[in-house]
Amino acid sequence: MNNIKSEFTIKDLENLSGIKAHTIRIWEKRYSLLHPERTDGNIRFYDLENLQKLLNVVFLIEQGHKISKVASLSNEAIVLLAREYVNAKAINDNAVNALKISMFSFDAVLFNKTYNQLLLNKTFGDVFKNVFIPFLNHIGFLWQTQTINPANEHFASNLIAQKIHINIERLQQNSPTDTSKTFVLFLPEGEIHELGLLFLYYELLLRGHKVVYLGQSIPMDNIESLLEIDSQVNFVSSFTVVPMHNQFETYLDGMQKLLSNSSHEYWIFGFKVVGYNKEKYPFKFYDGLLDLLKEL
Repeated sequence: MNNIKSEFTIKDLENLSGIKAHTIRIWEKRYSLLHPERTDGNIRFYDLENLQKLLNVVFLIEQGHKISKVASLSNEAIVLLAREYVNAKAINDNAVNALKISMFSFDAVLFNKTYNQLLLNKTFGDVFKNVFIPFLNHIGFLWQTQTINPANEHFASNLIAQKIHINIERLQQNSPTDTSKTFVLFLPEGEIHELGLLFLYYELLLRGHKVVYLGQSIPMDNIESLLEIDSQVNFVSSFTVVPMHNQFETYLDGMQKLLSNSSHEYWIFGFKVVGYNKEKYPFKFYDGLLDLLKEL
């Protein structure tokens, strides 16, 4: 997992493309679409070129092309035709597919072309919610199934983070229009997955709120110094990996004690709170970022 992944099983291809392994095998046999290799132990595997070709073929089929026609094209022609569609019509699922291709080939140019094309008809917020979130969710699944490694994930995540930072910087020039409360955004100690929290920072600034952004891995005792910055503070965290299961309620107990003598609120969203008994603590729990955004 420490090296860039370059060999893929047919199950990996299924997970990445959404095309069933049975169908992939039919395409191989009928159209010679892909050309798997074999290990010394006679186990079939596919290289990065096969993966990229399959993703491009699926992309073109989604545009209305027949598999028989696409399969008759050369590899170069498939790439060029797919790039034409990316430049002309990179929307939602099609854009997600283009972003997957850019992630596996470490192609920042394709990523940025796809992103810039989306901005012709969408706001940045729409791009993040309708394209980046589904893409990030899919990355999470691919990482979980060991279809990609950290190099792929970090490449894509860092490009997305760059876009959020650029848009945040533009909004930071504006004075808050809603000064009734202050939002303090932070991740608990050990948590580093901050893209969702960064986007929330953008959305709060867009709405004119006062925001203090602390970012990754903040020890709880650091929060105490912010209790007096405003009469009403809404602390917000995202729980993706931590607190660990056996430390979850210990962490919430600590935050409840910290905020017990104030009117401050604590909002939590993310994977770790999905399905949790939300009645046990006087906090606001949201299964995901989009659920939280509905309340703003």
